[in-house]
Amino acid sequence: MQRALALAERGRGTAHPNPLVGAVIVRDGEVVGEGWHERAGEPHAEVHALDAAGERARGATMYVTLEPCAHHGRTPPCADALIAAGVARVVVGTCDVNPAAAGGVTRLRAAGLDVDVVEKREVRLQNAGYFSLYDRGRPWVILKLATTLDGRAAVPDERWITGEESRRRVHELRAWVDAVAVGMGTVRADSPRLDARGVAAKRQPRRLAFGRGPLPDESTLELRPGPLDEELAALAQDGVQTLLLEGGPTLARSFLVAKLVDELHVYVARRLGGSGPSWLDALAEKLTIRELAIAGIGDDLLLTARLREP
Repeated sequence: MQRALALAERGRGTAHPNPLVGAVIVRDGEVVGEGWHERAGEPHAEVHALDAAGERARGATMYVTLEPCAHHGRTPPCADALIAAGVARVVVGTCDVNPAAAGGVTRLRAAGLDVDVVEKREVRLQNAGYFSLYDRGRPWVILKLATTLDGRAAVPDERWITGEESRRRVHELRAWVDAVAVGMGTVRADSPRLDARGVAAKRQPRRLAFGRGPLPDESTLELRPGPLDEELAALAQDGVQTLLLEGGPTLARSFLVAKLVDELHVYVARRLGGSGPSWLDALAEKLTIRELAIAGIGDDLLLTARLREP
């Protein structure tokens, strides 16, 4: 299953809006086929693995990160392909939450296959946006912040708080999320572009501004002026699964107080003497942090944590 998860990751940026899925076929202790979902509208991970295995799939075990689909969308049902290939056992990382695609486990068991659903949490982490879309009706929200050691969002007379390595990491993040957003204060102060630059971007995100507006005439951002929960629901209806927030303390506080932040990425510059407000100043209550990780990014520190499970 760990190998299947690693294979699934290869589809990031190209499989969208479909989930990342990897599959491995094992027979007599030997891997005989592998695959991952490469592009939406093309064969799924299971079919690629079956093609690689050929006749060796008969009587074998397939490990697949997500429940094989049972519907006929742009491709035929993967559950039917497994049955036709004679696979004997299927180990499923977790069940699909999309009602249009779910039901593969039931179909496989009805056909006599041995099916184990192991509820691998890494599958949900890998597809946090996909699960959030169907479980909560809104995108998975990542709040990115850049601060000084004293928690401030600016440094007097300087444009950047953090170093070049941290800024590149943010562009890499922009390259795989569905949308990037700031607040109107950031729009007026910085006229941000919010696109992914200087990295291998397979697609560009939607670029949004939350607030009442109006946007400056030269802005290329999309204004989202309604209540945050309603705007997130509307974005989900448009297929936005992951949203990166890059605004200042005001936008951060608004989302945090509304309990609409799922994941934190805090870039901390190793410097004191910042200016302006802190994003922590107006929090109504303490945050419950899950799995805090700290890494060095050039001269900066990157703190990542989740506020909820996907």
